Amino acid sequence: MAEERAKRAHGGPAFKGRGARSNRAGRFERFETEPFDDGWNGLDEAPAPLRTQIQPDASRTVIARNSSPDLGFDRSINPYRGCEHGCVYCFARPSHAYLGLSPGRDFESRIFAKHDAAELLSRELRRPGYRCRLMALGTNTDPYQPVERRLAITRGILTVLAAHDHPVGIVTKSALVTRDIDILKPMAARGLAAVFLSITTLDRALARRLEPRAAAPVRRLEAIGALREAGIPVGVMVAPVIPALTDAELEAILAAAAEAGATRAGYIVLRLPLEIADLFQEWLARHAPNKARRVLAQMREMRGGRLYDSAFGQRQTGTGASAELLAKRFDLALRRHRLMAGSPRLDSTQFRLSPARGDQLKLL
Repeated sequence: MAEERAKRAHGGPAFKGRGARSNRAGRFERFETEPFDDGWNGLDEAPAPLRTQIQPDASRTVIARNSSPDLGFDRSINPYRGCEHGCVYCFARPSHAYLGLSPGRDFESRIFAKHDAAELLSRELRRPGYRCRLMALGTNTDPYQPVERRLAITRGILTVLAAHDHPVGIVTKSALVTRDIDILKPMAARGLAAVFLSITTLDRALARRLEPRAAAPVRRLEAIGALREAGIPVGVMVAPVIPALTDAELEAILAAAAEAGATRAGYIVLRLPLEIADLFQEWLARHAPNKARRVLAQMREMRGGRLYDSAFGQRQTGTGASAELLAKRFDLALRRHRLMAGSPRLDSTQFRLSPARGDQLKLL
């Protein structure tokens, strides 16, 4: 059924700089629409430009909690819902269905920004009983997506974390992270900050189709170099590894990242939960039709016969012979390039509450 829908949708209108080919309703909606040519050839007309809309996110809290054994953190901040990078494989896409929007084009063009994130964070850090642990940025959507250049919400969050000596780990596909070296450098000197650049492929043309508004691979490598030069611990996340499409680049990505200055690395196998399966199959039908069957077959081989398995302990790396081989290749490449696996341990013992307006002055 999913493959049939993908075949019907892949020939729809393309929007420059967008990853998803369709905009079907989310899984909670009662009705679904499909394009239909009424005889006036309307479907043959070029669509109007799809412009990004920024809306305020009215959330009352900014720190999200999780208890996943697959993750090395229990709290995170996502300054934005939706992501203009438009990565077709993004595992965060299904979250837009909770907003009554499509995980397709809506996800990359209807962005919800947490304008008061810094204020909310400052308030939450000062709550009685707060216990400091690593704060992760970029766990769902990219904190340095294009609109961040104008809104600087992520920068505001980092300013608050720095003022409280709170450790932070960042994952991004954007070279814009280098803008905040002035904040990250002194934090890193005290063991409070680390950054990972996510690289899917070194092929610029393929990257433009997979992740149309993310930084080009060479720009991400340059960002790794700039962060390393500033003394900020920096690593590379090879994510996602797409079987039969980008998996052959694993060693090359790790080599390029190590040469640029990365000291750590990780990888994640492509995940296709919920609506992402259809969206990715639409993308394959349009951009890699000759490889589509092989990609999907290898995905099923690594996911116990399904396109996705959400079980803890294997959803990130897959199972089976292909997954085991990938893990061995990764370990060998780490040793070859003297990279360490995983994130560095950051210091949570320095956390302090910075003075706020209205606080009583302490006696000397």
